[in-house]
Amino acid sequence: MKKPTEFDVVIYGASGYTGCLVAEYLVQNYKDSNIAWAMAGRDEAKLVKVRNEIGAPEDTPLFVADSTDMASLTAMAKAAKCVISTVGPYTLYGENLVDVCAQEGTDYVDLCGEVLFMHRMIAKHEGTAKNSGARIVFSCGFDSIPFDLGVQFLEEVALKRFGAPCPRVRTRIRGLKGSVSGGTVMSVRVTMEAVQKDLSLLEPLMNPFSLTGGFVGPEQPPSNEVMEDETFGLWVAPFMMAVINSKNIHRSNALLGHAYGEDFVYDEMFIGGKGDAGKAAAEAAVATGGFDFGSEPPKPGEGPSKEEREKGFYDILVHGTAPNGETLSISIKDDMDPGYGSTPKMITESALCLLEESARTPGGVYTSASAMGADLRKRLIERAGLKFEVES
Repeated sequence: MKKPTEFDVVIYGASGYTGCLVAEYLVQNYKDSNIAWAMAGRDEAKLVKVRNEIGAPEDTPLFVADSTDMASLTAMAKAAKCVISTVGPYTLYGENLVDVCAQEGTDYVDLCGEVLFMHRMIAKHEGTAKNSGARIVFSCGFDSIPFDLGVQFLEEVALKRFGAPCPRVRTRIRGLKGSVSGGTVMSVRVTMEAVQKDLSLLEPLMNPFSLTGGFVGPEQPPSNEVMEDETFGLWVAPFMMAVINSKNIHRSNALLGHAYGEDFVYDEMFIGGKGDAGKAAAEAAVATGGFDFGSEPPKPGEGPSKEEREKGFYDILVHGTAPNGETLSISIKDDMDPGYGSTPKMITESALCLLEESARTPGGVYTSASAMGADLRKRLIERAGLKFEVES
């Protein structure tokens, strides 16, 4: 039996750059719903300012909570069915909240792309979450929902079409226009600093199976250099988010009972194009991964403008090869900035999906595909405007 709570959703970090966008999405798309929600952060004055700026009702409840204050985090977790955390880098500010949510049986979703943090949290809190009923779901933004749900969608179609999953899947980013925020830049920096201090952390950071609970599958493609992809006849480049997405996808496969097969091989690359021009484009993409870092990296709290967010988009191809050699392609698209237009939609719908369609998912530490799967995909199509389509 779930604990009594005051709120369905609490947005933690609502006064920050991304948290404000999440709160704004909820206001704009669920203002006439019966969802009970609150905004939380460490500075009440900033929360009031954001509440006014996004047009939230004046009586929208505010929680003052700080990542170093266990009492405030516990009070917030006790009052919520689900906490949406946008307070990163999670390595610095996230562990206490995961701890209290796991203890209190409170669902938790975040935007984490920090592999070392996720690796540590799974080891420390998975058993507690299973016992309490808390569903802890990391990476509910552009990393890694389109990729995680995209692969799951492809494998669902493959099972119907071929009678078996595709053991070889290639994800290729065909188009992407997006910016980064100061929080993202800081998260990368924190991870790199941790590895420099402790080189043993390189293993879980680079091992594609570091989040699978001990399962080790076949050798995976390195995907770390510009190359000509013979499958597509195109030049491709390393994709900066592959190091995160691939681990989440392998974890999904493991949590789903190896629905994609124990011989599953996966990689992600950014498409440059054909010929010499395609090679040059792929080489140019290596430095940025397709994202716009601007003339200088943004500071924490900074990010793209509303106009820049609305000009963003992404177009992702997921291509599977069946055991008999037949192929299947699906695509995932959105017409918003990946991190700051599409991501607020994805994390909000993830929280609501956990509470509604996926309410029976038992406690544990999950990925989006293993916790919500097709239910979340359906919400994102119908409510958030994402497209998941079979192409061939």
